[in-house]
Amino acid sequence: MLSASRPRWAHALVLVVAACGSEGADSNNTGGSAGSGGAGPTGGVSATGGNGSGGSKASSGGSKASSGGVSAGTGGRATGGNSSGGAVATGGAGAKGGNGSGGKSVATGGANDAGSGGDAENGGAPAGVSGISIRGREILVDGEPFHIRGVNWNPVPKGENHPDGLDYAGFADQDIALMKAAGINAVRTYERLENRTVLDKLHAAGIYVFSTVYGWWQDPPSVVTARVNAVKDHPAILAWVLGNEWNYNHLYGEGSLTVAQTRDQINQAAALIKAADPDHPISTIYGEFDGLADNVQAMPDIDLWGINTYRGLSHGTLFTQWRDLAEKPMYLGEYGADAYDSRGQGQVDVDSQALAVSSLTEELIDNYATASGGVTLGGFVFEWADEWWKAGQPDVHDTGGIAPGGGPYPDSTFNEEYWGIVDIERNPRPAYDALKQLYAP
Repeated sequence: MLSASRPRWAHALVLVVAACGSEGADSNNTGGSAGSGGAGPTGGVSATGGNGSGGSKASSGGSKASSGGVSAGTGGRATGGNSSGGAVATGGAGAKGGNGSGGKSVATGGANDAGSGGDAENGGAPAGVSGISIRGREILVDGEPFHIRGVNWNPVPKGENHPDGLDYAGFADQDIALMKAAGINAVRTYERLENRTVLDKLHAAGIYVFSTVYGWWQDPPSVVTARVNAVKDHPAILAWVLGNEWNYNHLYGEGSLTVAQTRDQINQAAALIKAADPDHPISTIYGEFDGLADNVQAMPDIDLWGINTYRGLSHGTLFTQWRDLAEKPMYLGEYGADAYDSRGQGQVDVDSQALAVSSLTEELIDNYATASGGVTLGGFVFEWADEWWKAGQPDVHDTGGIAPGGGPYPDSTFNEEYWGIVDIERNPRPAYDALKQLYAP
């Protein structure tokens, strides 16, 4: 769900024309305002924390934004990519996650056991590094199962556009306090987050980051090395993300790249991340299930699969679909509902949003992956706060948005500027309270 002068990301189903020009040179978000970030210093790996930013999607030049589909969006979409550190020891029963002395921190495979002391080939974590490991469909942090209680975080203030107006630092104190109070333990960003002060605050609040480090088709995959090295040592980083529902938008290069070419670029980026950071998993975000099985097989360096889905009040057969498709860990990269009902004359409808967020999150919790069953790591509600830049003038709370396929409850319409569980002034909506009841009762 993103539109801006520089295309970046999408909601669930987005068709974006990448005719808005290049993605834009990287701006360094290590300072006060958080932009798309330049490369920072390299360092060791710390496996604590990750945050993601909520994103919006818009179409460029009037084409539909599939997941938040704004028909008259300015700019294309900005998608964030993610990369995961850590080489993966693949294999059925052979790979062992856990803390070892000098090994890889990510071990994939169906019957993997978490051991305390795996070797380099069996997925043990290097000495001195907090362990992030994969055991079957689970992800373990320091040997304990981790379930994502997340939100997408893309803090763009009223009157500003994405990504130039993206301001992690300006919203960090207020947003992180509210997130912590609601029991949120992870954020996903649509741009990379390299501001160490913000990362420190997230870490102190117990909130991990899924940081997108690759999402724009005109960036060479080689950019991920510096982006990963910049903050791979920070304990708030949990995973790297590559692309956002790229099967729809082709890294916002639809018309310039095919799906196969898009996949090739992501594969190149993933391999480079593996080389730069063997201690954090790599994730990618896919839109629904069409073609997913073939892509999972063709992308062996992807450790965690995120799926963006909007199916109304229930995820339906999603968990069964994934169980039958792959044995890798899966989470929902986006789910939820906006707070505007477009039917009839249209009206703000915060109660329907709360009902959807509560129902969908309860289903996630019921299907958490454990050693004895379940198929999902959890997910990221779309989204933390409203973004007024997506469907019209950035200082006006506009309505509108269409998308192919299904859509959010109750009207199946993506009103892009009304997705926050808090509004743009950070006033909590009932959806925030509903999430808090489930995550921090």
